[in-house]
Amino acid sequence: MDSGALNGSRFGMRGTEDIGGGDQIQFALEQGFSSATGMPSNPALAFSRQAWVGLASSWGSLRVGLQNSPVYIPLTAALDAFTVNTLASGFDSFMSITPRQGNAISYHSPDLNGLTGQVMVVLRDRNTAMKNGIGSYHLALELNKLSFSYVLGYQHVESADAKSVLDSLFTGGFYSFGSLRVHIGYNNSKSTATFNKEAFALSASYQLTPASRLSVGVAHAHDRSGMGKDANQVGLMYWYFLSKRTTLYASAGYLANSENASYTLTGFPGGVPVAHPGARARGVQIGIQHKF
Repeated sequence: MDSGALNGSRFGMRGTEDIGGGDQIQFALEQGFSSATGMPSNPALAFSRQAWVGLASSWGSLRVGLQNSPVYIPLTAALDAFTVNTLASGFDSFMSITPRQGNAISYHSPDLNGLTGQVMVVLRDRNTAMKNGIGSYHLALELNKLSFSYVLGYQHVESADAKSVLDSLFTGGFYSFGSLRVHIGYNNSKSTATFNKEAFALSASYQLTPASRLSVGVAHAHDRSGMGKDANQVGLMYWYFLSKRTTLYASAGYLANSENASYTLTGFPGGVPVAHPGARARGVQIGIQHKF
């Protein structure tokens, strides 16, 4: 039994205070935990997922503190039919992303006829190498219309000792044809002296009834470093919306590594690891998600 396959389990508080003239003070405090054991996802932090305060107005919003990356939320909604969750999602298995960071300052633009943007910079502190004042930066653009959505995001993330860097580009989106929605996703990630890879995903979901949905997809990982660490994955997922707040789901994934690759079938804490390079992984999940 595992916690947080569809989304990581979390509990928190959000609040707003109107201060006049259409302006608001906002805050969010959020802790991740295991719904199977009650243990916090990070015992060293009281709020491991989010802890920020900000100012919002007609010009957008400004936030400071521990925050989700601008790429993280748009990514899950648009780039594959599994919302990049559960072991059905090959994009989840192959991509490289930094979902959140502390010491962050972010700006969120207002909605301009369906176009929104975010930028976030992460400041260094006394516990990190003082290469410069900014340790990381994140950028994201979203274009949302009635029948389609397009997202573009970029991350430049430096380690605390400034000795390694992760650069990740994300792009893709979906187009709806009535009850059918087709998704395309792409990720290029490079890490200093570690890897240089691409991930491609093609998936689709079909709304069977107002209360049920079926998703299917394929994904491919390509090693650009010449080491031959490629992989392929296929996935299938069924959603049943028991109510507006409760979702039942079943998902399955099959991952085939090339001779030199050791990708894990991701989708819950720990995933389904492989015993050796070239090994294959497969799994099935049945779960429930409740929001309140």
